[in-house]
Amino acid sequence: MKLVFATHNPNKLKELQKLVPASIELISLETLGCHDNIPETKNTLEGNARLKADFITNKYKLPCFADDTGLLVNALHGEPGVYSARYAGPENNAQANMAKLLTNLKDATDRTAFFKTVIALNLNGETHIFEGKIDGEITKAQHGEQGFGYDPIFKPMGYDQTFSQLPLSEKNQISHRGRAFQKLIAYLKDTNVTR
Repeated sequence: MKLVFATHNPNKLKELQKLVPASIELISLETLGCHDNIPETKNTLEGNARLKADFITNKYKLPCFADDTGLLVNALHGEPGVYSARYAGPENNAQANMAKLLTNLKDATDRTAFFKTVIALNLNGETHIFEGKIDGEITKAQHGEQGFGYDPIFKPMGYDQTFSQLPLSEKNQISHRGRAFQKLIAYLKDTNVTR
């Protein structure tokens, strides 16, 4: 089965390719030749995931899923949330986003936060929603070289290392995106789509 992952982010694609069963061929937007910048104009993660999946399904007539992820920090009343990728500006600069977040948290005693991913799957004329979440805390400085986005400053609950310090295989087991994607794969298996 061919399934389009509606993302231009090679790091997300790399993470998920390690989780996909052999019966699913994950196709990137680059493989499709799609270079459209799909605007994320909704004010919820689910709204943005649906918007991206619908755009690709309508244009290419292929089964497709898209995700949207947010980092929600309790001391900042859920910021950056749906604006996580462009927290410091529209250029989606991870270093600038982390710097802004650390500055905004510099006097905070509560550094708890959680990542949430919402996946919208368009398949056979229906949309299915899958969610994944992981609790943790924001560190006071960056640690680790792997990962992307806020990974260097997010330490998952029960761990002494940030997402950037964990091996990718371990991060995939516990991450918000990994959990949401595992629900997607389970659904595809249960409905015999992957056979």
